[in-house]
This record gives sequence, structure tokens and C-alpha cells, in this order.
Amino acid sequence: MPKINGNEIRPGNVLEHNGGLWAAVKVDHVKPGKGGAFAQVEMKNLRNGSKLNERFRSADKVEKVRLEQKDQQFLYESDGMLVFMDTETYEQIELPSDLLGDRRPFLQDGMTIVVEFYESEALNATVPQKVICKIVETEPVVKGQTAANSFKPAILDNGVKVMVPPFVGPDEDIVVNTESMEYSERA
Repeated sequence: MPKINGNEIRPGNVLEHNGGLWAAVKVDHVKPGKGGAFAQVEMKNLRNGSKLNERFRSADKVEKVRLEQKDQQFLYESDGMLVFMDTETYEQIELPSDLLGDRRPFLQDGMTIVVEFYESEALNATVPQKVICKIVETEPVVKGQTAANSFKPAILDNGVKVMVPPFVGPDEDIVVNTESMEYSERA
């Protein structure tokens, strides 16, 4: 694994530190009046989710880990575990459903997601950035309401509430951005 200097750490980097795998969440470069500059790094453990704040000077060496990304197809959920299948080898893996957090409702049967592996251990999963959902319930259009910056609440088929423009009605398919949890466009 390549070693990098402490001042080369960027958000999103995966580091091996204190015998664990940590993802850099936030990096602040601090240059105090006295002493040398350092990088204040907020890290999250990829295995147990604990957080850690650490200072790295530019002379400190850290091991940067590359995670292998594989496409996996979602099959089903049982007992709080999500079951995925590798589309090339047909091997199945199980991941805890809380790994996806707020994005869990957007996971649909047969959907292909990206799972990140370290050696043979699955550490992280991400749903596609844009997902098509059906609106189950929303308020009717108010006549005379201008479309400029006015949104109304809508409930999707997966139970998630999003704000949609006034021209979108019930039983319509829309595209939702899973990163910002916002309406993107009509499907």
C-alpha cells in the first residue's frame, strides 16, 4: 500500500491507522502562529462506525488503502441483513441494512449498487445517485400558484417524503437524487 504524507490526506481517503481502517471525513489544514503546520483530520472507522480526530504533521507517513469497487445486485432482505449477488461470479454476500442509513428506502429489488471491498471484506455500499420513484400522495394543484420556487410535500411509494414542484401529481414517476434526498426531474 502506498504511504502518503500527513498533509496529502483528502476527504474520502481510506487510511490504515492504529490497526484499523478509517475514512477521512473532514480535513482542515491548520497553521498556528507557533510551531509547524498540521492537518486536523476527522476520521470514521469503516468497521464499527466510531469517530476519531487526529493531527498529522507533513512529516508523518500514513498508509492509504485502495478499496476495490464491485457492482452487486440486490436480491432480498432478511433479519436486518441485505443480501447481494455479484453479477459476474454469482457469489452472494450479506450486509447489515443500517449500512445504507437514510438511503435504505431507495434500495429496490434487482437494483445494482456499488459495494466497496477491502481484500474480501465488504465495508461500504452506495445506492445509485438517481432513483425513479412513484408518488403515492400529494396535495392537488392550487390554481394561480406560480411555479417559481414553490414546492409542495409528496409521499413516495417507499414512504420517503420529498418536496416536489406544483405541477407533479399523484401516480407520477419522478427521479429523486439520493445524495440530497430531493426531487430531480420527471421520469
